[in-house]
Amino acid sequence: MSTVILVPARYGSTRFPGKPLAELAGVPMITRVYDRCKRAAEKLNCSVCVLTDDKRISDLFSPSEVWTDDSFYANGTERCAGFAKSSSGKKYNQFINVQGDMPDIKTDIIQSVYKNLNLYDITTAHTEMHLSLRNDPNSVKMIEGHGQALWFGRGFTQYGTHHLGIYGYKKHALDKYLECSVSEEEKIEKLEQLRWLKSGWKIGTTEVQFEGIEINSPEDIGQWEQKRLS
Repeated sequence: MSTVILVPARYGSTRFPGKPLAELAGVPMITRVYDRCKRAAEKLNCSVCVLTDDKRISDLFSPSEVWTDDSFYANGTERCAGFAKSSSGKKYNQFINVQGDMPDIKTDIIQSVYKNLNLYDITTAHTEMHLSLRNDPNSVKMIEGHGQALWFGRGFTQYGTHHLGIYGYKKHALDKYLECSVSEEEKIEKLEQLRWLKSGWKIGTTEVQFEGIEINSPEDIGQWEQKRLS
C-alpha cells in the first residue's frame, strides 16, 4: 500500500490565526510537526506532505514537501480529501492525517494508526484523559467500545478518553468524505470526525500513550515551553 502522512496547516485558524507559524522555542510549530512526521515516515517507508493555503507556510518547505491550495476547506479532513483527488495525491491509497498543532506527536502513535488501517477504512488514536483537560472545551473527548469510536464531543466532563488529532484513511473512504452531509452535531461541536459517524462509517480506534501538549490557543505555547524546560 502506498501511504503518505499529511499535515494540514491552514493559516486562518478561527481560534488562533497564524497558528502553524507560531514559534515554539524559536521554531515554527509546523516545522516541528513536519520533522516528527518525517521520522515516522522513514520507519514506514512513506512520504510526508504539508497541506496549506498560505505562501508564508509553503515557503518553509521544498516543493516536494508541500501542497498549496487556496480553495476553501472547512476542516483538515476536507483538505486531505482535496489532496487525494489532486494529481499529487492520486498515487497514494492510504493517508495518515496528523493535525498541525501536535508538535509532540510520536513515531509510535503514527505507526499505531498505520497498523490499524489493516482493520478499518478509517481509524484514529486516543489516550488517557488527564483531569486537567476534563473541563477544557479545546480537548476532544471520545467514547469508544470494542475498538470503535461511538461518539466525540467537547463537553463530556466525567467520562471519555482524550481523542488525539491523528487519523488514518483508506483512499476509497477519504474520497467519499466530501459527499457526506454536514450534520447539526458537527456544526455545534466543530468536530470533523462526526461527519463519518453520522454518515454510517465505522471509525477504528487505537489506544496510545501521549504526554505531550496540543497547541489550541496562544496560552498553550507557554505551557509547552514550560513543560519542555521542566
